[in-house]
Amino acid sequence: MATALSSASRASCSSFSRTALVALRVPKGARGAHAVMKKLQNRKTGGFGPPSDEPASAQKTLGTFVRMPKGGLTHPLFEQDHPDELAIESFKPDSLTPEVIGTAMRFGARENEPYRIFGLPRNLVLEFRMLSKPCSVIRDVTLKAVDTLDAASVKPSRDTRVVFTGESGAGKSFALLQAVQYAISRSWLVLYIPRAIALVDSSSLHSYDARTQTYNQPAVAFQLLQRFLTVNRTALSELALARDHELGAGKRAAKGTGVIELIEMGTRDQGVATVVFEALLEELAVQTECPVLVAIDDFQALYGKTKYRDPQFEPIKSYHLSTPRLLLDYASGKKTFARGAILGATSTTNTTFPISLELAEVLSAPSPTSPTSSLLPLPKAAYAYTSRSTTMKTYSSGLVPLEVPAKLTTEEAAGVFEVWMKDRGLHSLASDELFLAKYTETSGKARDFVWRGLLGTLET
Repeated sequence: MATALSSASRASCSSFSRTALVALRVPKGARGAHAVMKKLQNRKTGGFGPPSDEPASAQKTLGTFVRMPKGGLTHPLFEQDHPDELAIESFKPDSLTPEVIGTAMRFGARENEPYRIFGLPRNLVLEFRMLSKPCSVIRDVTLKAVDTLDAASVKPSRDTRVVFTGESGAGKSFALLQAVQYAISRSWLVLYIPRAIALVDSSSLHSYDARTQTYNQPAVAFQLLQRFLTVNRTALSELALARDHELGAGKRAAKGTGVIELIEMGTRDQGVATVVFEALLEELAVQTECPVLVAIDDFQALYGKTKYRDPQFEPIKSYHLSTPRLLLDYASGKKTFARGAILGATSTTNTTFPISLELAEVLSAPSPTSPTSSLLPLPKAAYAYTSRSTTMKTYSSGLVPLEVPAKLTTEEAAGVFEVWMKDRGLHSLASDELFLAKYTETSGKARDFVWRGLLGTLET
C-alpha cells in the first residue's frame, strides 16, 4: 500500500485541475445561473422514467457537486500530463481472485449496461457523476458474492436467497451492483431493481384486478419489461415460450413464440404489461439455458408498509401490490427459477421505509428504529410482545444474510484513495500522510471515507 501511494503521491492532485469538482452556489438575483440550476433540477429521470443518456435512476437534483466541463479551464496552469479520464482496467470476471482485493475496476461502457438501463441507487448516482468513469473497488465481500453466484448457477434460486446487510454506508449497494455486473458478464439473465422503494411509495398508478385480487401496477411492469429487454436481448433471442399464455384484452401468446415477442406485447400495450411481466418470470423460471439473477436494492421496502391506499383510504400491504407480490414469491422460495439466485440489499437511508421486525429477525439485523428523533434501534426486548405478521414471516423465511463490513481494510481503502487521486478529486497533494489521516478520521467507514474524508474538504 505504501509503495502504491508513494509513487502516486508524486503527481499533483489538487482540486485546481481540468476535471475539478465545483459546488453549485446560486446567489440571489443571478437569473442566468438560477435558470441553469432549474433546468438541471427538472431533468426527471426517476426510478421508472424513460431511458436516457444518464443513469435511469438519476434524481431531479444533481447533488452538491458536478464535474467542471473540460473547456472551462484553458489556462496553461491546468495543463498537466495526466489523462483526461480515469485510466483503470475493466471489470473482468476471470480476474476476481483474492489477489485483486483493493483494485479498482471500471464498469462497462456499452449502452445496455445494467447500471445505465436499470438505473442506480441515489448515492451511487452522485459518485458516478463525479468520477470520469464509473468504477468500484473489489472487496472481500465482492468475492463472497461472486462465489455465491457461481454456486447458484447450477441450482434453483430457492437455494440461493441472499441479502446484503450491514451498517449504513458500508457499501451494500456497491456490492450488489458488482454482483449484477458479474452476472451479466457471465451471460446471466439479470433483473436489477435499484430502488425498490419506488414500488411501494405510491409514485405510480395502481388499479384493482379481480382476477388476482391484487392491485396492478401497469407503469411499473411496463418499465421493467422495457429495461429487462434492453439489457438481456441477446440472451433472450434463443428462448421460446414453454406454454400458452392468455394475456387478456383478447391477446394471447402461443407456445413456441419467442420470449422477446412476449415482452414486446407488454411494451406495446401497457394495459397487459402486468400479465406479461408475470408470464415472463414464469417462462424464465422453467428454462435452463441461462441462470437468472433478480437483484433488489432497498430490499426492506418490500417487507414494510406502503404509501398506497385503497378506495376506503386504508393502507395497502406490499403483498397486495402486483409487482412486490411477485418479487416476494420468488424471494420467499414459493416460486423458483430452475437456475439462478435472488440477491437483495437493505438500506437505512430512507427512514420512512425501515427494516420490518419480521425481516430483521430473519437477517439478524438491528431492530426497527425508535419513532423518536434519535432514530436509534430499540432493544429486542422492546418487541417481546409486539405481534408479528404471519404473512411477512412466511415471505422472509429462508433468507440468508451476507454482512458487508462497515470498515474498509487498509488495502481496500488504498484502492478507493487511488481512484480519487488518479481522477484528481483530492484537495491537496496525494501522500501516505493524507491517506492515513482521512482513514483515521472516518474510522475506515466506506461512505464516510469518501464523502467526509476525501471530498469533505471541497465544500465551501
